[in-house]
Amino acid sequence: MSGALITNILQYSLAALSGLAGLKLWRTGLHRRYPALLAFLLPNPVLSLGFLVSSVPTYVTYWKILQPFTWLFSVWVVLELYTVILERHKGLATFGRWMQYAGFAVSTLVSVVALLPQIRGGSNPADPVVVYYYAIERGVDCGMLVFLLVLMVWLTQYPIPLSRNVVIHSFAYTALFLSNSVGLFSQAFFGFELSRPVTLALTGVFGLCILTWLIFLNAKGEETRLTVMHFTPDQEERVLRQLETVNQALLKLSRR
Repeated sequence: MSGALITNILQYSLAALSGLAGLKLWRTGLHRRYPALLAFLLPNPVLSLGFLVSSVPTYVTYWKILQPFTWLFSVWVVLELYTVILERHKGLATFGRWMQYAGFAVSTLVSVVALLPQIRGGSNPADPVVVYYYAIERGVDCGMLVFLLVLMVWLTQYPIPLSRNVVIHSFAYTALFLSNSVGLFSQAFFGFELSRPVTLALTGVFGLCILTWLIFLNAKGEETRLTVMHFTPDQEERVLRQLETVNQALLKLSRR
């Protein structure tokens, strides 16, 4: 099977899976709980089908238009996860959001500035918009990855009961942006023309994450409560008391 045929199959699969996952979120009413995830899934069918039916210049134009929305929706998903996980701890949620905004701004600025010498030296592709888009995407993905990893580590330290949907969604989204970051930084080190196997692998991971949302997110998953780590009753009470103390302190600080 040729590489081009595999690419086409993956693109059709991404379009179908994204559409089905979005439809399931809508039909089960989970779009009210996870509107950012629904918005994040929406551009994928358009980009995938555009890749298949358009000429390269036309697809690049579509990509330039839709990609900023993809970044915004990606950031929104992370903010949504913070809100859902910390809905009972408003102080921590507010602090996390402000730290996230700062992290995105710094990582994106560093990524763009790092490209300036290469752009001025003429070592990048002719289209400067594409160059800057990749720089911004590296910054956004890096910022999101850091906060998602921090969030995952945090979940293993505190016995907060979460819905099964939230736990599955969190780990799938973290896996997605871990793979994206690996791909983007590989691109930074080895050039804008990534080898086909790496591109196919990243597309495959994206498809698996969408498939996870499609299969495992359901209405019953909102009712099923899980804790990532298990503690004894005494440990749980002590840890939650410490968490609430920090939350109250941050809440008071945010109101000043």
